Amino acid sequence: MKRHKGLIGQVFIFLLSFVFSGSHGELIVSALSPMRVDTLAGANLTLTVFFSGAPDPALTWFKGPLPVVTWTIGSDSPADVAEKYREVLRLEPNGSLSFVHVPLGYDGNYTVEMTKSGLGTASVNFTLRVFEPFQNATVTAFPDLIQEGNEEFLLQYRMLRGVVEHQLWFFNGHPIAEEDSLRYSVRAASLAVREPHRNDAGRYTVSLSNPFSNVTLHLNVTVFYGPDEPRIQINPVQDFYVSEDSLTLSCQAGGSPQPLVEWTFDGETLADSQDGVLNLSRVQTSQGGLYTCLLRNQKTGVQRQQSIELRIYERPPGSPHCSVLSEDNLSLQYGCWWSGGTPPARLSFPEFSEGKGLENFTLTKNASVELDGKIVTCQAQHPVQNNHCSVTAKNPQNFLPTVRTHVDPEGKIVASIRCLSRATPPAVVSWFRGGEPVGDGSLISDDTTRLDIRHRNVSMLLVQNYTCTCRNPLGDRRKDVHLQGPSISNFSLFPHKDGTIVTLTWEVPPASIVTGFDIQMSGPPLVSAAANVTQSKGSTDAFRTILPKPGSARSADIFHLNPKSTYHFRVVPRALMIEGPPTKAHRIGPGHEQSYPSQDIRP
Repeated sequence: MKRHKGLIGQVFIFLLSFVFSGSHGELIVSALSPMRVDTLAGANLTLTVFFSGAPDPALTWFKGPLPVVTWTIGSDSPADVAEKYREVLRLEPNGSLSFVHVPLGYDGNYTVEMTKSGLGTASVNFTLRVFEPFQNATVTAFPDLIQEGNEEFLLQYRMLRGVVEHQLWFFNGHPIAEEDSLRYSVRAASLAVREPHRNDAGRYTVSLSNPFSNVTLHLNVTVFYGPDEPRIQINPVQDFYVSEDSLTLSCQAGGSPQPLVEWTFDGETLADSQDGVLNLSRVQTSQGGLYTCLLRNQKTGVQRQQSIELRIYERPPGSPHCSVLSEDNLSLQYGCWWSGGTPPARLSFPEFSEGKGLENFTLTKNASVELDGKIVTCQAQHPVQNNHCSVTAKNPQNFLPTVRTHVDPEGKIVASIRCLSRATPPAVVSWFRGGEPVGDGSLISDDTTRLDIRHRNVSMLLVQNYTCTCRNPLGDRRKDVHLQGPSISNFSLFPHKDGTIVTLTWEVPPASIVTGFDIQMSGPPLVSAAANVTQSKGSTDAFRTILPKPGSARSADIFHLNPKSTYHFRVVPRALMIEGPPTKAHRIGPGHEQSYPSQDIRP
C-alpha cells in the first residue's frame, strides 16, 4: 500500500504483470505503483503502469465500470478524458494516470485496460482512497433532552474537515460491543442507544481514525426520568374525617431531577413544595372530596398524579350526560359526565364489561353491527342518589347531494356540492374527483360537508365527475354527482284572469350549474314600458330577452300584456355567458297555437 502526502514521484515500485498470449507475441501490462493507494485530498499522484510486447496499444482507464480516459498510445490525437474528470485526470505518454490536486469523491477502483489486435487484452486494477485530516471535530447528543423511555437517543460526531475510516465507541471507559445490537446501533457518524434507561447516563467516548489523522471525543450524557409512581400517605389513617379534625397528606416519587409536587383540591392549588407535605388543620365539610397530588419533572415536563379522597357527601347537580363520538372514525368513544358531587359519582356502561370511571368517563369500543342502533346506558352511582343517561350510535342515513351555484368576486362560477347525512357520531365526508381524492383542502368546508369548485368556463366544471362518501365508524353512504350544464325542468305558465299578467315558473335539475336566466318572449311589444321588463326592438316572431333573473330565481311575473294579442314565452338558463337549451315555449292569447321547441328557435 502507498500513502501519498505530496507530489508525483513518491512511488514504491511493485511489479505485477498480467499477460495475455496472442498468435505472434504477448501484450504485458504491469503496475509500477502500489495497487492500493491512500492519499490526502489535494495531493498529486500517479497510478504508474508499464506495458510491453506490442507497440501503441489502445488504452482505456475505468473508474469502476465507467470509462473515464481513452487513447491509443503514440497517437497524435489527445487523450479523450470524460468531461467531468478533465480538471483532475491527466494521461501520461506511457499510459499512466495522474491526478492533479485530487479532491474527495475520487476514491474507488481504477482499471487500465490495453488492447492490441491479434494479441488480446491486458489489464491492471488499482484501489484509490482519498482522506482528509480531522479538523474541529465535536460530538453532540440528539435530542438535547434525553428522557427515559424514549425510542432512542443519538450521539453524533461532526467535523469541519476529515474522512473517517474507523470509529470506536466507549461507555464509561468500556468498549461498546457491536454484538449488543439490542441496546446499541453503530451507524455512520453516530451511535444510537435504544430505549434509554436511567442507567445509560454517563461518559461516552468515540475514537476516530484514518491513515493520516486520529481524534478522541468525550461527552457526558444525562438521562432524565420520573416522576416514578407517586406514593401518598395520610396521617392519621381513618375511613373518614369530621369537622375540626386535623390531618397531614404527604406525596413522594423518585425522579431526576427531583419532581416538584403540587396539591390540588377542586381545581385549586393548595401547595407547591419539594417535600410534598400538605397540612390540613380543623377541616370543614366544604373540604371533603378528592385531593390530587400532581408531580412534575421540570426538565422533561412529564407529569404523574395520584389522588386520595376525604369523604363528605354531596349529590352532583343536574343529571348525567351521555355522548358517543369518534376521534379516528374507526372506533366509538362512549362518554358519560356527571360532575360536581362529593364523593364523585361512579360511572359505568353496564352493556360493556370494561371498567368504571369518576365524574367523567369515556370508553372506546371497536365499531360493530351490533352497536348500530343499540341504546347504551350509563349508570351513575352516588351515595345520595343513583341516576342514568342513554345514547344511541347510528350509521349514516340515506341522503341526496345538493348543488348551489353563485359567481364569486373574481367573476368565477362557484359550484357548491353539499353532502349531509344524519349519523351519530357525525359523519365525516370524503371527496373524490374523477376517482381520485380531492387534495386541495381549501376547496372543502371545515365540517367537510361541502366542496366548492370554481372556474370561469362552465365546461371546465363538467370535465370531472365527483363523489362524496359520508362515513362514521358504523358505515358509510356514497353518492356520485354528475354536474350538468345550465338546464331547466318543469317549465310552466300561469295566466291571470284579466289576461294582462302571466306568471312563469320553472325548476332546475339538482346537478345543473346555473348563474342566471333570460326570460324571452315573442309577440307584439308590451302595452307600456314597465320597471321590471326590458323592451327590445325587432321582429315580433323572434324571441327576445325581456327580463334577466338571477340563478336563485324560480319564477317571474310579466306585466302589461295585451289580452287580445298572442305571446310565446320561454326561459333560457345561463352559466355566465354560456347559454343552456331554452325551454319549450308556452303560448298565451287568442291567436292560433304555434309550437316553438327549444331546439328550433334561437333568439
